[in-house]
Amino acid sequence: MRKDHDVPAGTIHQLWIDGRLLQDNLLGDPARRRVDVYVPAGHDGRGLPLLVDLVGYTAGGPAHTNWKNYGENVPERLDRLIGTGAMPPVAVAFPDCFTRLGGNQYVDSAAMGPWESFLIREMLPTIEERFGCGGEGRRGVFGKSSGGFGALVHALRHGGAVWSAAASHSGDVGFDYLYNLGEFGGALRHLLDCGMSIEAFLGKFEKGHKAKDKDWHTLMLLAQAASFDPDPSQFCGIRLPVTMDTCEIIEERWANWLRWDPLRMADAPEYQENLRRMKALFIDCGDIDQYNMVYGSRQLHRKLEAAGVPHTYEEFHDDHFSVDYRLDVSLPLLAKALA
Repeated sequence: MRKDHDVPAGTIHQLWIDGRLLQDNLLGDPARRRVDVYVPAGHDGRGLPLLVDLVGYTAGGPAHTNWKNYGENVPERLDRLIGTGAMPPVAVAFPDCFTRLGGNQYVDSAAMGPWESFLIREMLPTIEERFGCGGEGRRGVFGKSSGGFGALVHALRHGGAVWSAAASHSGDVGFDYLYNLGEFGGALRHLLDCGMSIEAFLGKFEKGHKAKDKDWHTLMLLAQAASFDPDPSQFCGIRLPVTMDTCEIIEERWANWLRWDPLRMADAPEYQENLRRMKALFIDCGDIDQYNMVYGSRQLHRKLEAAGVPHTYEEFHDDHFSVDYRLDVSLPLLAKALA
């Protein structure tokens, strides 16, 4: 729903990209992917900075271009911010990265597929050639939750070279706080009804008429396992980092998860240098985030501050959900940095 009917509306272009890199993934997900591209009113895209929206778990990029009740979708928000002069015009891509396991962490995985490479090596060139936008020094990435994690990891790994600005809203940071033993224990209890079989659980989930919260939560942990510690010898490459009977941490497998924790990644000098090469880095989190991400976010902020990495960190009094209003802060910051 548009809040301001006086500002001109931009155009949404629907593209389909045949992801050669995504073919033959273990999940059997389609390699042909939809990418919606927003171009503001009065522009054809040429010469504009390019932002990429990485959505949170359970969603795909086109969900952010759909009609939204009692609130703006992202293109409507962009229309308002650009139309009122709060931010300079930008093009924005909304890639569909949804998977059989309910979402994406936007990293390369032997199970999920090479999503990091798809975004950088296939999606970006296609959009930039089609619309004449983006290019070196003119690309930004943003997201919330799993999308915020993706934005952070892409900034750490490709800051300056690919991405020149990034914003993470309530991103997955501090895995020791986010994925504790209670989370894995809950998943194991839920798998009990399926004979402790991940294959049986996924088959039941896909055939079921109505998924429960516990189903989604278990599926999310399986998606993270397939992203951070894929095991091609297992069904769909999924292997949890705990023993299935006693829920004891398997140290070598858990270590594979921790290698993807932005809080740990930020210790690496080469990643710190990538962040220093960026024009803008924005991180925020609600101070009552029910997934404990605020604690990891605070530690990341202090670590970056101590390392002399320029960034903006903010906390706001809210939890993990329905925080799209925070885009009013991050989008102008990214657009102005790239303009």
